[in-house]
Amino acid sequence: MQEPLLGAEGRDYDTFPEQPPPSPGERARVGALQSKKVFLATFAAVLGNFSFGYALVYTSPVIPALTNSSDPALHLTKIQASWFGSVFTLGAAAGGLSAMLLSDLLGRKLSIMFSAVPSATGYALMAGAHGFWMLLLGRMLTGFAGGLTAACIPVYVSEIALPGVRGALGATPQLMAVFGSLALYALGLLLPWRWLAVAGEAPVLIMTLLLSLMPNSPRFLLSRGRDEEALTALAWLRSADADAVRWEFEQIQDNVRRQSSRMSWAEARDPHVYRPILIALLMRFLQQLTGITPILVYLQPIFDSTAVLLPPEDDAAIVGAVRLLSVLIAALTLDLAGRKVLLFISGYAMGWGPITWLLMSEILPLRARGVASGLCVLVSWLTAFALTKYFLVVVDAYGLQVPFFFFAAICLVNLAFTGCCVPETKGRSLEHIESFFRTGRRSFLR
Repeated sequence: MQEPLLGAEGRDYDTFPEQPPPSPGERARVGALQSKKVFLATFAAVLGNFSFGYALVYTSPVIPALTNSSDPALHLTKIQASWFGSVFTLGAAAGGLSAMLLSDLLGRKLSIMFSAVPSATGYALMAGAHGFWMLLLGRMLTGFAGGLTAACIPVYVSEIALPGVRGALGATPQLMAVFGSLALYALGLLLPWRWLAVAGEAPVLIMTLLLSLMPNSPRFLLSRGRDEEALTALAWLRSADADAVRWEFEQIQDNVRRQSSRMSWAEARDPHVYRPILIALLMRFLQQLTGITPILVYLQPIFDSTAVLLPPEDDAAIVGAVRLLSVLIAALTLDLAGRKVLLFISGYAMGWGPITWLLMSEILPLRARGVASGLCVLVSWLTAFALTKYFLVVVDAYGLQVPFFFFAAICLVNLAFTGCCVPETKGRSLEHIESFFRTGRRSFLR
């Protein structure tokens, strides 16, 4: 087999030319200027994650309210409560499946905006529900929107971000999802369950309005042959001098051209393609097996069954606040400590929560990024559905300790998986990371 020509000279292989490093002051000044509009575009996109986090835990205060409801059309039995909690994940799996098509067909930005339709419809159904079927359909639609955004937002953010801030920005989807959950817990102390659904409409509307003003991903535009539009989008995002924008544009363009053809099944069997996809899939699968989704969905009922001193709704709000603080710390340290270090030493909210989404968007090959990210979300939420649907059944039969012992064992498996399979991507461009999988030169990612 011919050796890769990464050391050869010429335009095609001059992807990572050696350049003298800028001074710290110059690097900080340029980085701040280049990041302002990227931060704005990221904020607009991750409002979709806020809505996702809000919708995910909507059942936490609502299930106790409906199990005690005097309205026979809305009173929930234990079986109905398990379906009300878990059907969201089925919708999210369907959203991930649709992202496999929509992300590469409409683009990352338009796919995120499209999610506003099922999300707003779902909240309206739950707010006006007069039967169990309306609650289920509303949950499924908000889940569909969440699955679609979960696949598209991390990819959009990673494709517009500079390498030096991609770690911090890559944590913002999880940060906003946690913030959305905390907002739901806090509002649950003040509002009845129907008004919680009405309040969920606000971030959806704001996201749609703001994102309509943002550019699409330059990498996506180049993959569709819209070069001038891609250059304009990159220039807007970077706010840098024309030479710097042109240089980055050419690096992205070269990488896109090398992968411009549609991937065949034969090419998908190539290790440089299936290895990153398999790593991403296993990360999403193992992340869900830690039990985070059923714990969040049934957080107040879990506290109800324990001997805690505070009311369950207060405990849920405290958990939300701790999660928010943990993800914020992760966002500030990801580009300093690195991804693998945090996966090893931190809990879910600082490690396996934000970092698995970030790594998924970083390591997936460009030609398969839309399809593969949708596949990851599909696997993730099918796993979450199984766990969420049967969590209450297992607790009723064997007690709360059994599922938590299982979740603890999975955390040990995750440590071994991180050590042997997960690459360090701190400070690397997406093209650089892809070169690692294409050539196997591990020195790229050390």
